[in-house]
Amino acid sequence: MLPKQLPPALDNPAVRRYWQLLRHKRVGLFCKRGFDIILSAAMLLLLSPVFLALALWIKLDSPGPVFFRQQRVTTGGRIFRIFKFRTMVQGAEKLGSLITEPGDMRITRVGKRLRDLRIDEIPQLLNVLLGDMSFVGTRPEVPRYVEAYTDEMRATLLLPAGITSNASIKFKDEQQMLDSGSDTDDIYIHQVLPAKMVYNLQYLENFSFWGDIAIMLRTAVGIFR
Repeated sequence: MLPKQLPPALDNPAVRRYWQLLRHKRVGLFCKRGFDIILSAAMLLLLSPVFLALALWIKLDSPGPVFFRQQRVTTGGRIFRIFKFRTMVQGAEKLGSLITEPGDMRITRVGKRLRDLRIDEIPQLLNVLLGDMSFVGTRPEVPRYVEAYTDEMRATLLLPAGITSNASIKFKDEQQMLDSGSDTDDIYIHQVLPAKMVYNLQYLENFSFWGDIAIMLRTAVGIFR
């Protein structure tokens, strides 16, 4: 899971410090990957009827594919395509910002319900099973936002991107920050992203397998609340 050698794009003193810390936690990283495989496979099997029902709901509500596939960045700066249930009109990326804005008219009727219930990201279980993502880790960003990373922020690319994290829990209402100005992308890059990275870098420093379990439990509690 952890690169044996730092890729050129990550080879700087700031990233190397985190890489050396994680090298001493290989047992925990091995357990993390094994847990990801077992749990994602089990959940995909158990949730397959839910997948079918949601797919039908989405298709009946608006024209377009069931899944939204977008390029994101994961381990070592590798590009992959994330799975999400489509919650916006077809071709939404060409009609506005990469970030969903308040009252975004691109969101479909069913999409709003999926977002409110926080189940539009269930298909990312496929990304976890494939190894593109993990249950816990830095949320995957689009290449445009990764280009804005500082040298230290690039350390978050040492491990697979995640479905949830401490940053996701703390910034579950990040939309309120984006409401403060008209240029959503600029606010995200210069205000929201740096604030999130404080928690993401702390996660790398303090990584443990049991710490991942605790984050998943806090996420579950937050969703049910």
